[in-house]
Amino acid sequence: MKTKLLYVFLAMALFACKEDDENEPVAPVIPNEEEVITTVRYTLTPSGGGTVKVFQFQDLDGDGGNMPVISGDTLDLNRSYTGSLEFFNELETPADTITNEVLEEGDEHQVFYQNTSGDFVVAYTDTDRNGNPIGLSTTFESRTAGGLLTVILRHEPNKTATGVPGGDITNAGGETDIEVVFPVNVR
Repeated sequence: MKTKLLYVFLAMALFACKEDDENEPVAPVIPNEEEVITTVRYTLTPSGGGTVKVFQFQDLDGDGGNMPVISGDTLDLNRSYTGSLEFFNELETPADTITNEVLEEGDEHQVFYQNTSGDFVVAYTDTDRNGNPIGLSTTFESRTAGGLLTVILRHEPNKTATGVPGGDITNAGGETDIEVVFPVNVR
């Protein structure tokens, strides 16, 4: 009997403490905290062999501080390439490969490639579990002129909106995780 009374008193004490705890501030839960991306690397491998081309953005001190270092490359005229895009957080040791998370959450991400004043075409070659593009794997076709290539990683875009499956960001919505502009030379 004494044991039962002890349990009743303990239960009452726990519930009394619980009520007091409800007034204490609770830290918000962030279900999908935005990743830090310090490096974006777009590697183009020429079809049929040749020199691999690398376009890279690095901001090793994160937002603010030093300016990012952006390097473009020179592509061969009228050449097809296989593209591979990678994202890293190099503030972590070892560097955190954000690419894996983008791939795992492919239905929540899409990379958009915008051609500004150049003559080249980028096409998706990878898809998420719903058959919509992700954009980590592409084909890249250089044509007559270089220009600027803008690469945008979008989180939670509407992948079925008009134009979005074909790479048009206009109706995509969502939030931009990172946007980088690469100079593209064609010779």
